[in-house]
Amino acid sequence: MYSSDELKDWDKRYIWHPFTQMMDYMDDDPLVIERGEGCHLIDVDGRRYIDGVSSLWVLVHGHGRKELTDAIERQSKELCHSTLLGLSNIPAVVLAKRLIEIVPAGLSKVFYSDNGSTSTEIAVKMSYQYWQQKGEKKRRRFISFTNGYHGDTLGAVSIGGIDLFHKVYRPLLFKGYKAPSPYCYRCPLKLESAGCGMACVDEFERIVKRYKDEVCAVVIEPLMQGAAGMIAQPEGFLGAVWKIAKDSGLHFIADEVATGFGRTGTMFACQQEGIKPDFLCLAKGITGGYLPLAATITTDEIFGGFLGRFDEFKTFFHGHTYTGNPVACAVAVENLALFEKERTIERMADKITLLHDELQRFKMLPRVGDVRQKGFMVGIELVKSKKTKRPYPPGEKIGQKVTGEARKRGVIIRPLGDVVVLMPPPAIDAGTLKELVDVVYDCVKKITGEP
Repeated sequence: MYSSDELKDWDKRYIWHPFTQMMDYMDDDPLVIERGEGCHLIDVDGRRYIDGVSSLWVLVHGHGRKELTDAIERQSKELCHSTLLGLSNIPAVVLAKRLIEIVPAGLSKVFYSDNGSTSTEIAVKMSYQYWQQKGEKKRRRFISFTNGYHGDTLGAVSIGGIDLFHKVYRPLLFKGYKAPSPYCYRCPLKLESAGCGMACVDEFERIVKRYKDEVCAVVIEPLMQGAAGMIAQPEGFLGAVWKIAKDSGLHFIADEVATGFGRTGTMFACQQEGIKPDFLCLAKGITGGYLPLAATITTDEIFGGFLGRFDEFKTFFHGHTYTGNPVACAVAVENLALFEKERTIERMADKITLLHDELQRFKMLPRVGDVRQKGFMVGIELVKSKKTKRPYPPGEKIGQKVTGEARKRGVIIRPLGDVVVLMPPPAIDAGTLKELVDVVYDCVKKITGEP
């Protein structure tokens, strides 16, 4: 066994952590996780922590579930990997069938990849190539939303809308059009949500009407923009955007990498407003958090646009070495079986209500500007001034200080700027859920200087 000190030293020496300012990290004591039990993580020093963000939004049924680890072991003994380029394997076939049985109606073909970025990248490339092969050569653009996040590959960044993450790469990106995000707390149109009539939908429609002949698709995170700070869309926004896109003949790409598999209280967020997308992008919770896997699911119509003679070269020339990996697909099949067996979605309902009720006290704190929730997706926005909505200066690192304090008290959470994010596993029990909220509440009070 390696000692705790050795591991922490090697971590600092050899690992470059994602989305992490390494100068700050090198000054801290690294947290090295050794194992997980249920909804808790345990570090190399034996300390336990509530996994308050589902290990970056992936964990569903908890760590160490025997059904899931057994599925990995069984499949590993049968077949660890076999290419999906011109071949298939049993778990990939079975999982594709199961996915089509539960996704919105009209989706019928599954294209596998490895992570959320690739799932959205694939949808973008498929939509573009479909239109090109239909002879509509002018269609080269996409409409997405400010504050959107769809991954870190260059195509995914091109349709993203978070300057903090994406601005530096702008010279490498393709052009697109950005519609205003319905960020009601900080409305980009400078309106009050109570009487705005969802003017952001009108602005989206204006963009569609102006550019629809050169646009391939509309791309959106349904109900909740995750990486932007849990920006919740008002009821009816998603349905209105979908109708405008479809009435204008545009493809509709639903990026449910973060919102899928129960996070908003239904299996997929699209289901809450009756949306039938042309592309559904999935990852994160697809394996319950046990192995990397992603899927881009589309329609027979899109699939048909790629059929032709070999010498027509209509093939979708895209793929990954581990596409359709049988071990990952096997654990994903078992993950879906657990959703059914344990009635995971149905059992979330009371816990979502509990979470909603527990969050109300945050609204009374003078440094909490907004509290946003969809199901188990929560953003608590901290501000310097509640009256003016003035944010904290970045140098104060308030969000990081709150999560650092929470870590001392046995809770792992991660901020998005000064938005404290909670996204517990759907299988969390009510007692642990309440403990999570209690700790975060106390930490917000302490760090923002409340008595």
